[in-house]
Amino acid sequence: MKTVEAFERDVHLQLEFLKNIKLQKPLAEPIQKRTVFCGTGDSLASAMLAETFSDYVAKALDPLDATKNKNLLRGKRAYFVSISGNTISNIRAARFAKDSVAITRNDSSRLAKACKGIIKLDYEDSGVLSCGSIGFVASMVTCISLVKRTKIKNAKRLFAAAKTQSKKIALRNKVYVLGNQHTYPLAMYAAAKMYEALGTDAHYERIEQFSHTGLFSARTGDTVIIFEEKSPHVARLARHLKKLGLCVYTPTIGSKSKLDQVIFYAFVSQFAALYDAKRRHLSECHFVKSKKTRNASSQMIY
Repeated sequence: MKTVEAFERDVHLQLEFLKNIKLQKPLAEPIQKRTVFCGTGDSLASAMLAETFSDYVAKALDPLDATKNKNLLRGKRAYFVSISGNTISNIRAARFAKDSVAITRNDSSRLAKACKGIIKLDYEDSGVLSCGSIGFVASMVTCISLVKRTKIKNAKRLFAAAKTQSKKIALRNKVYVLGNQHTYPLAMYAAAKMYEALGTDAHYERIEQFSHTGLFSARTGDTVIIFEEKSPHVARLARHLKKLGLCVYTPTIGSKSKLDQVIFYAFVSQFAALYDAKRRHLSECHFVKSKKTRNASSQMIY
């Protein structure tokens, strides 16, 4: 099975997974106050979502920061998020944490062995290394459930809406994905899917900060995708960006539920990259073909 086909299969397997997922019981607020979530890549986005859904009571950390400043883990309960359980920065940081839990699919991994406890991510996928999809959603909702009572009700509707709206997104030239608070980690995740699947020149920024920074590098014909529900502010931003000749997309689910929104934008992130890969008639994801780059990445990660 080619990696783009595997990516598509994994995306569709998420619905069955979400229907049967067993979520965690939220931590009591006093415990959340001394809780940190650590992760790298997609897993950092999951950690950041735990932080935002806790109303910033719990904290998200880059594990390299935790190894450089051990005070960040002192007296904390640390959750280390890693699908493979083999990212070296997580493993090193876990060794400094006295109260540590691995959130991982691999319960025999080095990270699992370095931690005092394990939350195993249990899901089926294509079995082919591809762009992270079902693993990310599994870690995302697990992290959120640790800080907020969580019940997934509308996955099928969210999936269908994301599928329909993503077909309208054409990734042209440089791509900017914008988010705010709950959706900013999804903007980061979306950019990651474009890197992995397509090798696209993609950027993620906070909605407010984009007008101060990234906008000045944008050129006519570039693409801007805004991950935020409808509001006068978003409408005004989109209007000004279109006047500059930018291609602007504002996918929305029309739900006030923050959980619905982040699940929807996770699906949009996946479908936007997947559909562009299919438009280009790609059979293999960019990161698979870029062997030297992937090797350099692996040498640093593992």
